[in-house]
Amino acid sequence: MAEEKKHATASTPTIMQPHGREQQIKMEILDMIHSGENPFDIIYHMAKWLEKASGEPGYAQYVENQIRSIYGLALEHVKPMQNELHEVEERLKRIEASYENPDFTEEEHIRIGFAIERHKKNIERLKIMIQKAEADHSKMTIQKN
Repeated sequence: MAEEKKHATASTPTIMQPHGREQQIKMEILDMIHSGENPFDIIYHMAKWLEKASGEPGYAQYVENQIRSIYGLALEHVKPMQNELHEVEERLKRIEASYENPDFTEEEHIRIGFAIERHKKNIERLKIMIQKAEADHSKMTIQKN
């Protein structure tokens, strides 16, 4: 029996102090997990670290785009869609502010106006998708109970 207890604890080690290579990121990931961070945020944090360590600019953005496409749009996870909605809303604010610039030609104002309309449609689309995903998630939770 003592042998079984020893074996069980050996298979589930507790890491209390960083060791080995890349100690800091290892502890950051564990800290994020223990803090209950969203798994998508943990993946993105790791992707940013890998981008810096590998010297491969744009890797973290690529990973984030893939998370949004697959987990957000395709699998309807709310968090990636909310992140995308926030970015589109912020971008719309900047575009609307630039529309007020009198230095732009009439043609440029038309193009900027088109971009504003497309962003507004995208925001509405994302809001509907988020509402649907939240409703579907709520239904699943109720059905499990």
